[in-house]
Amino acid sequence: MRPLPLMLFAAGFGTRMGALTANRPKPLIGVAGKPLIDHALAVADTAGITKIVINLHYLGSQIADHLQNRDVLLSWERDLILETGGGLKAALPLLGDGPVLTLNTDAVWSGQNPLTQLLNAWDPAKMDVLLLLLPAEAAVGHSGNGDFQLDLQGHISRANGVSAPIYLGAQILKTQALSAISEPVFSLNRLWDIAIANKRAYGLIHQGGWCDVGRPEGIALAESLHV
Repeated sequence: MRPLPLMLFAAGFGTRMGALTANRPKPLIGVAGKPLIDHALAVADTAGITKIVINLHYLGSQIADHLQNRDVLLSWERDLILETGGGLKAALPLLGDGPVLTLNTDAVWSGQNPLTQLLNAWDPAKMDVLLLLLPAEAAVGHSGNGDFQLDLQGHISRANGVSAPIYLGAQILKTQALSAISEPVFSLNRLWDIAIANKRAYGLIHQGGWCDVGRPEGIALAESLHV
């Protein structure tokens, strides 16, 4: 399938990182010798993604400077951080009207390329949302229960079980429903719930490893994942 445009989420405050994000944004924290955002860009490059949009807010000028030699588009959230849904909606003029990939920038991956897996499984005739998942007990750096339940057809529903899969921060979704949401700040959970209700939300289990780098201890865990 032809690669879709990609939204990288890089606007957050990174408060769980404590002092590490006092003077630099979380996407520039180093893991295994390179910033987190470069790990995300490497995933995009390997998947053959040609259009990348990155949203910026907290210490965004540092990220913009770091990316000055990359062919990417920047979606600035200068006055207000818009969360995932609001950030994606604000970036639509740069992304276009069709389905988009999104990827968080606070994780590292092993195994199969997450974006390639999503592209290979995407079926717009039956899907409005396709989320990449992993059983909670297999997710490095994650604590807590899972997010979703998968049925035999791949549909997802909300769940909160110890063994339920968690969302890994990689997805494909259609964006038309964003136009019906008037407030500027909201989560993409709003679109997921609509798709779940319409039986058009699907999940896919990642074929590989994943580590959340949302807290300082996640750095060493992620580097171990890459050994």
